[in-house]
Amino acid sequence: MKREKIHRRTGLRVAICLLVTAVLQAQVFADSGFKSAHHGRPGWRKEEADWRLGGARIKAITYPENRPAMTASRRGPQKVKKAVLTLEALNRITFNETGGPFSVFANLIDSPPIDGFVPWIAVTATNARLDEGESEAVTQYSITGNYLTGTPESDYAIGIYDTGASAHLMGNGPASQAGLFTAGLVTTNTSIVSGVTGDTEVRISQPIGIFIDGLGAIEPNGLLLDRSGMMGQSNVAIAVGQGFEEVDLPTAIGSPLSVYFTAAFDNGTQITITRDGNDFNAPDIRIYPQDDPDIPVYANKIPLELRPLGGASVQYLYFDLEDPFNTTPISPSVIFGSILNPAQSIFFVSSVDMYDGSHSAIDKTRFMFDTGAQITVIGSRIGARLGINPAQAEFEVEIQGVTGDTIMAPGFYIDAIDIPALGEWLSFTNVPVVLLDVPSPEGGTVDGIIGMNLFADLNFVLRGGGLFLQDDPSVEYQPIPMAGDLAPGEGDGMVNWLDLGAFAEAWLTTPGSGNWNARADLEADSIIDFKDFSILAQNWMQ
Repeated sequence: MKREKIHRRTGLRVAICLLVTAVLQAQVFADSGFKSAHHGRPGWRKEEADWRLGGARIKAITYPENRPAMTASRRGPQKVKKAVLTLEALNRITFNETGGPFSVFANLIDSPPIDGFVPWIAVTATNARLDEGESEAVTQYSITGNYLTGTPESDYAIGIYDTGASAHLMGNGPASQAGLFTAGLVTTNTSIVSGVTGDTEVRISQPIGIFIDGLGAIEPNGLLLDRSGMMGQSNVAIAVGQGFEEVDLPTAIGSPLSVYFTAAFDNGTQITITRDGNDFNAPDIRIYPQDDPDIPVYANKIPLELRPLGGASVQYLYFDLEDPFNTTPISPSVIFGSILNPAQSIFFVSSVDMYDGSHSAIDKTRFMFDTGAQITVIGSRIGARLGINPAQAEFEVEIQGVTGDTIMAPGFYIDAIDIPALGEWLSFTNVPVVLLDVPSPEGGTVDGIIGMNLFADLNFVLRGGGLFLQDDPSVEYQPIPMAGDLAPGEGDGMVNWLDLGAFAEAWLTTPGSGNWNARADLEADSIIDFKDFSILAQNWMQ
């Protein structure tokens, strides 16, 4: 990689663990032989892919020729079945206070896809900052500061709402388009990001304002951005890509922002926009203040935890041995505890159970909850507990690191994953996972990553919880409602005579009618007629 030598104002070289969904620093089984794996395996075929794994990309997947096409595995929302987790064959018996077994109700998803959705969002920047030496970020519920270009409605970036990134990142091209360079807001200070194929440098910005919204704020052809509903932070330093020819940083808004907001992901409503010849498809994502009464309410709650513990604020570091009065950031803003505990906290699921054959890994607490990862990952400790042999992969993925070079990692289908929740658990069977060791912000490696392939059939709300004596973060979820499941109440998981009765009551109504039922407008054309009845009939008795 050719790199222009950059002069730094500070004499202190800063190496910071940006994580970038942690995988930027992953080490993939150096002794297992998969670094030298190739696509010429007899009886296997290769298909191109473009899947996100934080800062890394999955460029291809190889698998036995007798399997159906794996990159075509994405499908519309499947029916999420109600299940009872008694499964004695897997030794999953829970005991009540009298010592007898009781049942745990779950939403069961069989054979989730390998790749989930990408949570694309719109990102814009301003010059909003505090005075020199004030390094703590400020939560903002509307845009503050001055835009960096004269046409902010078109000079915005498309990025990822990435709970696995411990800092905000922006690629060199998007940073240029947003005006950071022409406004003089990118410093000469650098940090090192290590990846599976080597190291790369990133530059650190001056304190700026970063504001986001879902793709619904963008006009469908990608030309105009409605900024009226954008929220974010001021006085944050971000990592900026250097624009090397081989690869650039992703644009990702990480845990330093998501910890202070609530984000609603409506997978039942997909939004597609086209920008610069590229199509971006994502759930309808809405960003809310944490106490907003309009936040969707779902009955099932998965507890999360910010780790490492002890994060008290979001701030950047500055320090110059040669010039003590220089307050230029030398690190991006992260969730920060103290000088002795620079936490860089990210979200973890409170408990995960996994099963494969007669083996199990129960109540594991070191699984990241990562909206920036399309796939689910298990580390070598979990792989060992499940009896997995890396030499007997059921598929392999080609991962491109921060230098542009690639390696191979093995993949497997495991029997089951359970995620405990208040209400109904989430349970998955026949689950594709990639075997990959990913460094943890706590040191060592994580047990794995819960990726968005497991949430593709759900609507959910991610509550950041805030910092320092505020609420713990959580994910509240419900299965995507089945088209035509209108009654009773919010539906009962089946399309039958109850739903037909509710549909008949709204027949030929429009939004102005007294008996209008928006949920019966299955065609979403503001009239309930034979088009809607056709959709209900397709799901009859499902």
